[in-house]
Amino acid sequence: MLDTKNVATEIFWEIFSNQDRQKVKEFKKYMDKFAINFNLYKDGNFIERSLPFDVIPRIMTTKEFDKIERGLSQRIIALNLFLEDLYTKKRIIKEKIIPEEFIYKAKGFLKELDGFSPPKKLRTHINGIDLVKDTVTNEWVILEDNLRVPSGASYPLSIRNTFRKIYPDFFEKMDIKPIKDYADILKESMDYVNNEGINVVLTPGRFNSAYYEHAYLAEITGSKLVRNNELLVENKVLYFKNYNGKKIRVGAVYRRLDDEFLDPKFFNKESLIGVPDIMEVYLAGNVAILNAPGNGVADDKGIYYFVPKMIKYYLNEEPILYNAPTYLPYFEKDKKYIYDNIEKLVIKDVAEAGGYGVMFGHSMSKIQLQDLKTIIEANPRRFIAQELVEFYDENCFINDEIVPRKADFRAYVIMAEKPKVWNCGLTRYAVEAGNYLVNSSQGGGFKDTWVVGE
Repeated sequence: MLDTKNVATEIFWEIFSNQDRQKVKEFKKYMDKFAINFNLYKDGNFIERSLPFDVIPRIMTTKEFDKIERGLSQRIIALNLFLEDLYTKKRIIKEKIIPEEFIYKAKGFLKELDGFSPPKKLRTHINGIDLVKDTVTNEWVILEDNLRVPSGASYPLSIRNTFRKIYPDFFEKMDIKPIKDYADILKESMDYVNNEGINVVLTPGRFNSAYYEHAYLAEITGSKLVRNNELLVENKVLYFKNYNGKKIRVGAVYRRLDDEFLDPKFFNKESLIGVPDIMEVYLAGNVAILNAPGNGVADDKGIYYFVPKMIKYYLNEEPILYNAPTYLPYFEKDKKYIYDNIEKLVIKDVAEAGGYGVMFGHSMSKIQLQDLKTIIEANPRRFIAQELVEFYDENCFINDEIVPRKADFRAYVIMAEKPKVWNCGLTRYAVEAGNYLVNSSQGGGFKDTWVVGE
């Protein structure tokens, strides 16, 4: 089902229908110049591929986006308070809002950071929150929180530049909110926690799936794009070595690699992409790392279950945006419901991401469902179950046809002194009809998102 029409959507189609279809080819040709790739390692092979994109944007009204903005700001404030509390006073555990063993079994929890507070007590600098719009309630619901190394913000920036060049009519006749301020918002967050030095974007290198984005964001924020061998630690201070060997102090690192690879002396000794002793600098308070190491505990799909309770606990407020209906087999009541209804639920492995570890009960055989119950019984902490949300399709221009495809929305919330929700986001769509997995790692494409004045 397609989303409800609004005046802005009608104006878009009126303009689009009068455009020369040759412009679609121009659009594709221009986008190809950007070489927007999403690289994959699959079966031991490196696959460099262009990320599919669509010429038809998702359109939201400012009224609709306002509720998303308020809800996500509330959620990120609560998640930041949770992470700070979890690694310091642990009130939420002591008061049994979240079961203790549930926290400590989370894959992303780092006991090594117990007692440490980062600069400004800010941990959730750059956040990607995945939402879908439910066709039954007509409300936006949250599917997932991404507080480690969320990607994708560069893609709508690139496609918006193309729109303005190829289709200027839309921007002359529609009140489309500008999005160029993302660079300023991101830089503001980096500067807010910076500790006497330059800002750098730490990349694993060109073989990483989002390398295009690393380079793009470094450029637009005026940061240095660096590899691990361009950074060194001396006396608990981090330095960048420039082309002539001069050492320049680093105050903030926007890292684009996961915790386990960040420092081979602190985490995974076999990491070849990390910076030796960077954690020593961090724990000494001499550099900020965005996002904070240890945030992975909040990305855990099991912890996601408790975010509405966090909002009530830390802010004494009702959630503005709610989770999809979710059940934890960790609790007996929820487990019984899951077993009784497993054929209509979506089962997710809590530690997986990118669309991996997702199982749709309706597409599994009775034997497979019984096997899944056995696995859940052996390790109930490993899984969550959700009702299958029938979320809206978006029109997509695929193979010279306009066709409906399932689409989600990744909103970006950047934190400095206060959270700021970017006036855009990443709409991801499934290339194949009937597919509910829209992730780039699952072959999904992306399109621009327009927030339009009413």
